[in-house]
Amino acid sequence: MILKTLLAASVLALAPTFAVASGCAGYDHKQQASISCADGMILDNATGTCVAPTTS
Repeated sequence: MILKTLLAASVLALAPTFAVASGCAGYDHKQQASISCADGMILDNATGTCVAPTTS
């Protein structure tokens, strides 16, 4: 009985650790970030930086 109680307590204590660790497994964090550029600038998707817009 004590062994089952200790096992159950261990599982409940470690469950949040595994949940947090698996939350970052398959995500591309570069795509998750929100970037805002200054007024008059636009985001260059290739470099991920803010650049002045070109006119053609």
